[in-house]
This record gives sequence, structure tokens and C-alpha cells, in this order.
Amino acid sequence: MPWDPRIQALVERYPALRAVGNTPLVPVDIFRRELPEVEVFSKMESLNPGGSLKDRPVLRMLLGAVDDGRLKPGKVVLDSSSGNAGIAYSMIGRIIGVPVQIVIPDNASAERKKRMLAHGAQLIFTDALLGYDEALREVRRRWEAAPERYFFCDQYSNGDNWRAHYETTAEEILQQTGGKLTHVVVGVGTGGTLTGLGRRLKEHDPAIRLICVIPEAFPGVEGLKPLGRAEDIVPAILDEKIIDERVPVTVDEAYQMCVRLAAAGFFVGQSSGAYMAGVLRVARQVRRGRFVTIFNDLGERYFSTRLWD
Repeated sequence: MPWDPRIQALVERYPALRAVGNTPLVPVDIFRRELPEVEVFSKMESLNPGGSLKDRPVLRMLLGAVDDGRLKPGKVVLDSSSGNAGIAYSMIGRIIGVPVQIVIPDNASAERKKRMLAHGAQLIFTDALLGYDEALREVRRRWEAAPERYFFCDQYSNGDNWRAHYETTAEEILQQTGGKLTHVVVGVGTGGTLTGLGRRLKEHDPAIRLICVIPEAFPGVEGLKPLGRAEDIVPAILDEKIIDERVPVTVDEAYQMCVRLAAAGFFVGQSSGAYMAGVLRVARQVRRGRFVTIFNDLGERYFSTRLWD
């Protein structure tokens, strides 16, 4: 689907960015024998040029800032990331010619760190034992210390984040399903996917159930927020009012589902496994329906973690 016209005009300046979006929606039939009246489809977001779903919001956030003058020559793009957004920032920043600095927990997979460095990003590490929210606190400390130096993209409160999914991901799903689906299952990293998808799909059909996967706090699922503790930082762009159900998923359930998906030919990362585990839990309750979820990235990004051990 096309971007907002002002964003699309900028995309046309950078041909490599035309590859972002328009990913296929494919059937995933691994539950067919147990749940014959349940259909499951997933968006293959690893086919974006940066290898993940995050290419969409980062493209819109950066080009939106170029368009309205917030990202000027000489500014350094600054944000925190668990890895995939950092890759998108690094890649798109290199394409449009702006330097990028990413604050990231030190337990992010080596594969993702190397990809960011390959695009020329500067990485600042925080202690993983302090949780992902420590990266959020550190990035804000850096920006507050030198606001004239940085364009702080702040994906947790940047409205262009959820608009990317409202305008493209959700529209593609409606087109690819003919507008016929009963459930959408995703989680919360920055809140952009859930908010953008949920708002657009519920505009189309308020009966669509929006399911939010909630990982355990520790060891957690890389890229997803648990949102279960008072101290958890809730993304400003997250629209919690549109969530119909919250489904807990453990890291072991996510890993086991990744292995099951790999046996069926889908080699995905741990957040995708968590989403599919959420699909299975809800599908077992309702026994019928047309579910849509997202495969956020590929399993190769986690070879250095215990996911494939």
C-alpha cells in the first residue's frame, strides 16, 4: 500500500526504500489437525529490506522528520532499541545520509549488533539486568544533556510509529484477507503495531478481537514488554483501550513454538513464536475463527542466543 503522499514523495527519492512494505500474508496450517475450523495467517515482515517489521515505522518516523524539518543536516538520530528498530534506523539513516546512535541492552543478539555496526551506527550499551527500560532511561539522559546535537526519534511516543501500521500494515491485511478476519494477535514493543493495526482494523469491523501477548518479565521475550509491573514504562502511543484480551506467554512457550514453526518451514524469531503461542491459546478457547498475526523477523537473528540450542 502507498504511504501518505508526503512520505511517498520522499520514498521516491531513495529507491532502496521502495522495498519496505507490501509483504505477503501466508497461511500457517500447523494447528489444522487439532483445530480444523481455525484459519491462521501471518504477515512475513522479515521480507522487508532491514529484515523486520520495524522498517515500516522507522521509515515513516525519519522521513516524516525530514519532511517537517525536525531532522536537519548535522543532527544525529538518537533512539533506544532492542535490536530490530536499531537495524532499521541504521540502514535507513545510511540510505538518507544521516548519522545514527542507538542505545541498546547489552544482551541483544550479536547478529543484530553486527548488522547495525555494518551500516555505520554507533552503539551505546546498557546493563541487561536492569531491563529494557534502562535503555529508555539512558537514551533520554543523553538527549536531555545535548538536545541541540540530536534528533531524538522517541519511537515510544512518536505518532508516526503507529501511523505506519495504520496506513500500510493494516491496509495490506484488509486487502489480503478481503476484510474477513476475526482475531489479530500481536504484542507490545513500542505499542506502534498494536495501536496502528487495532485502530484501523476495528474501524473496518469493531467485532475483530485484538489480542495482546504478554511475556513474562524475566527472562522475557526479546523485543516485547511485559507491562505487568508498576515500574514498567508504558509506551505513550499505546492505546490500551482497544485491547480485547491479554494472553500470557512464557519464553519457553515462545521458543517451543519457534521450533514447531521451523519444522513446518517457518524460521522465525522469538517474538513471532510468542505471537503464535498466543494464537494457539486463544484458538483453543474459541475453536473457530480467522486469525492474523505477524512474523516480525527471522530466526537467524538469534543464533547467538539460547533460542536454537
